[in-house]
Amino acid sequence: MSMQIPWHEFWQPIRLSLQVALLSSVLVTILGTAMARWMSSRPWKGKIALETVLMLPLVLPPTVIGFLLLVLLGRRSGIGRFVEWLFASPLIFSWWAAVIASIVVSFPLVYQTMKSAFASVDRELEDAGRSSGASEWQVFRYITLPLSKQSLITAYILGFARGLGEFGATVMFAGNIPGKTQTLPTAIYVAVDTGNTDLAWAWTITIIFISFLMLLFTRQKNKKW
Repeated sequence: MSMQIPWHEFWQPIRLSLQVALLSSVLVTILGTAMARWMSSRPWKGKIALETVLMLPLVLPPTVIGFLLLVLLGRRSGIGRFVEWLFASPLIFSWWAAVIASIVVSFPLVYQTMKSAFASVDRELEDAGRSSGASEWQVFRYITLPLSKQSLITAYILGFARGLGEFGATVMFAGNIPGKTQTLPTAIYVAVDTGNTDLAWAWTITIIFISFLMLLFTRQKNKKW
């Protein structure tokens, strides 16, 4: 089997997938945590409508998300033209496009996880901090966030795993360019489509192994806590 695998092609999508998943999971964890904290702070008019919009990527087909990203951030959009002018390169069909696609599709998972975590924090502890003179940031930093540590790690793992396995939106928005935007899921699809079963198996085993390690890490952490 190893003699039939072009190893110079084997590592490229793995490296890119890990790069995309690591960066997107960090960014989406920050964004999801911040949004969950803001949304759970107090009730306000229009909150349910906005939350419904935030959760849409969880139920929309990934290809629809990819199409919307093309419309909003493509070369014909105002944002897309501004980014291309600023960096002298279009956003679409770049590895940054893959990062953005991963962030969008994984956001609902991170957001919902952190929202549930913040809702479970004892409000009396937060109020005690405020009554002691702590600012809202200090209450969040030293009380709410530490009490939500387990959920924060879970949210990050979910974001990483979703980003690692993202396919539809990535193909639509970032394309499938070998060595540039080809991630593990798209590489496996192409390998199967072209009849390269050995390479498809090698990539499949790799992504299963990475996912297994992430889940094992999460379970061990949850067991300790």
